[in-house]
Amino acid sequence: MAEDIIEIPALRVGIVYPQTAESKSSLQPEQRLEETVRLAAAVNLEVAFAEIVRLRQIRSDAYFGKGAVSRFRAAAEKEEIGLLIVDAALTPIQQRNLEKALNLKVIDRTALILEIFGERAQTREGSLQVELAHLTYQRSRLVRSWTHLERQRGGAGFLGGPGETQIELDRRIIDGKIIRIKKALEKIKQTRGLQRAARKRVPYPVVALVGYTNTGKSTLFNRLTSADVFAENLLFATLDTTMRRLKLPSGREVILSDTVGFISDLPHELVMAFRATLEEVLEADIVVQVLDASNADFKQQRRDVLEVLHSLGLDKIEYQNNYLEVYNKTDLVPSFSAAPAGAVKISALTGSGCKELLQRLDTVLSAGGRIVSLEIPAADGKTLSWLHRNGEVLSARTKGDKTKMEVRLDPAAASRLNALLNQKAD
Repeated sequence: MAEDIIEIPALRVGIVYPQTAESKSSLQPEQRLEETVRLAAAVNLEVAFAEIVRLRQIRSDAYFGKGAVSRFRAAAEKEEIGLLIVDAALTPIQQRNLEKALNLKVIDRTALILEIFGERAQTREGSLQVELAHLTYQRSRLVRSWTHLERQRGGAGFLGGPGETQIELDRRIIDGKIIRIKKALEKIKQTRGLQRAARKRVPYPVVALVGYTNTGKSTLFNRLTSADVFAENLLFATLDTTMRRLKLPSGREVILSDTVGFISDLPHELVMAFRATLEEVLEADIVVQVLDASNADFKQQRRDVLEVLHSLGLDKIEYQNNYLEVYNKTDLVPSFSAAPAGAVKISALTGSGCKELLQRLDTVLSAGGRIVSLEIPAADGKTLSWLHRNGEVLSARTKGDKTKMEVRLDPAAASRLNALLNQKAD
């Protein structure tokens, strides 16, 4: 007889977004609140209530005034919630005072996103990066972390306890963990560097998919490469960089890279932790930003992504020839006409526009190429075939046992050709 499966019920939560004159969110209050509700849904939280709270000033002790705190307490009791999410950055003192006043666990936006990342990371590198970000965030607080999700996935809660002695002990333990994780990540970074060096010796152009979370990057990745990357209508469905080889219409082969999604006000701890992963974007030959045409706020999401790319060192990437914008989910908005000139409109779900996208990638790679004149033995079918697959053959004329050719090659293909010819010479 099979054992009964015990399901842990979804935790009931309340969400409040404090709107002040100093609010710096790039989204409108209603859109910001809706996004946070979706963030909560991404980790199976049941939202009992969600509201915008307009504040004249932020209190240093508990963020909200006594009247607002009293309302939250009444709503929490009525709705039987076990957690309050404050969609802002709370100081440790504000968080502790709110918890005491409400007799309830309270977390802020950063902690919520960290919980989602902890749930989503699959590879060892992704898990280590999330843990590093979580410990860095936790170190400044040294209070017991929210453990509802930790119980679900079998992990350990964060340390914490009363008294100065316990705090100092916790700090040393956390510092020790941070040091060990950084060393482990450094080894992974070295391995990644060796892998990049190997690709450069026999290089393929790299095409990196970037974009706001839930714009359909992974669905597009699966459509183009016939891969099976996890793709659902959830925020942060993908955290770990995935790479697959992709053949373009010309026969040229590239490496397609699917990266972590971005979000407005992405916690600094996470930007820094995932910098190593995002280095793949820095070295990409083409950066493709995937936008959600069905989202009314796609223009602001575009700006948020570009802001993160700029912070990584890709200054003014949007003005470069190797930057391409793709407007996805056009099956939901057939009359979509807001895409700028040069952008590609697609539906990764139905495949519409994907052929045009592949052709555009070919065009972009060719535009950055140079014309190479060379003479190949007519019997060297392998090299001749390679040139047709990886470049644009402008002319080919066979005379005797030699074939003279003019071929347009992108920088990566030109470097790879040199490596192939050198191997033959040896």
